[in-house]
Amino acid sequence: MKITALAGGVGGAKLAHGLAQILPAEDLTVVVNTGDDFEHLGLSICPDLDTVCYTLAELANSETGWGRADETWNVISNVEKLGGPAWFRLGDADIGTHLERTRRLKAGEALSQITKDFCAAWGIKPTVLPMTDSAVRTVVDSDEGELAFQEYFVHRQCQPRVKGFRFEGVASAQPAVGVKEALRSADAVIFCPSNPWVSIDPILQVVKEIEKPVFAVSPIIGGKTIKGPAAKMFAELGIEPSAYAVAEHYRAILRGFILDVEDAALENKIQNLGCATLVANTRMNHPADRARLAEETLQFIRSL
Repeated sequence: MKITALAGGVGGAKLAHGLAQILPAEDLTVVVNTGDDFEHLGLSICPDLDTVCYTLAELANSETGWGRADETWNVISNVEKLGGPAWFRLGDADIGTHLERTRRLKAGEALSQITKDFCAAWGIKPTVLPMTDSAVRTVVDSDEGELAFQEYFVHRQCQPRVKGFRFEGVASAQPAVGVKEALRSADAVIFCPSNPWVSIDPILQVVKEIEKPVFAVSPIIGGKTIKGPAAKMFAELGIEPSAYAVAEHYRAILRGFILDVEDAALENKIQNLGCATLVANTRMNHPADRARLAEETLQFIRSL
């Protein structure tokens, strides 16, 4: 079974890693959000892309879910000592990734080719693609005005109240090389448990349509997110945060939906949206949990 997964953030990276443990490498493509990319300290930084790649390469910090394991912080500590901006914490090994990516982008190379080469260097077997080689930037409309996503997410720690989102540059952005083919050749498309508003929606706005059956795993459990501001965003937009709210967000394209056992009481309500459901333990505390959830998701897809 060929799967194309859409992912962003820690939850998306974990399920992608689970799928990579189960599927042959040639049967898995992960398309990653790049709407949260930005420039910092003169470097081109791709937070979601790096989180997915580090996780697949088993290089990620297991405690935070982002950044590198066994990281050191000499560079950013010296930047801070000299009065520079240190609110976005970059570890020394991580900075090496950003330096080489920035060098190659300035030389005119495409992000998708750079990502392919980085994956080869890190021993990542499945295909990992940025959603686009163009610059698309997520802008948060808040009660304090418009904020660049990383300003809102990291610098302001999601404190401003959200009023909406826009994706600067998305109108002219084309899917990166390989994205359309991955969506066409897939037997099914999985939306990983990533933030619907700022991880999955940017990808959908770039690819515009998906013709294959779509299955989504809820990032919200018991009205809360394990990581990230998705539940807070739903609430501030006037929508009660829940697994149902996530399913309703995707209802126009959803074939099946996976919700946590904690939300089993919502199953019938979600089925009334016109999609099949699977109730499962969606918490991924350990790598084995990721593989288990991936296997259950694939069995659910096969059953339909």
